[in-house]
Amino acid sequence: MNLEILIPLAPFIMVGFIVWSKHQTKLAEMQLKGATMETAEKAAQYATHIRELEERVRVLERIVTDRGYDISTQIEALRDTQRVETRASERP
Repeated sequence: MNLEILIPLAPFIMVGFIVWSKHQTKLAEMQLKGATMETAEKAAQYATHIRELEERVRVLERIVTDRGYDISTQIEALRDTQRVETRASERP
């Protein structure tokens, strides 16, 4: 290659490289931002799920520790309640 051709093109090559590197930086930031949003969304879903499980455990503890109630009746009542809640959450 002739060095005489590259010398006049050097500023254009440098500008192209700068534009390309800024674009790559923005793409990386956007990917990081998207990953952060997905992580936050998953954390919120896990927190909701954990709260639901904790509530179910509390109900089961109450059933087991309170001997004044008929356990089978309580379990059936909870199943009925869960079916109603599941149907309600499935509706658009």
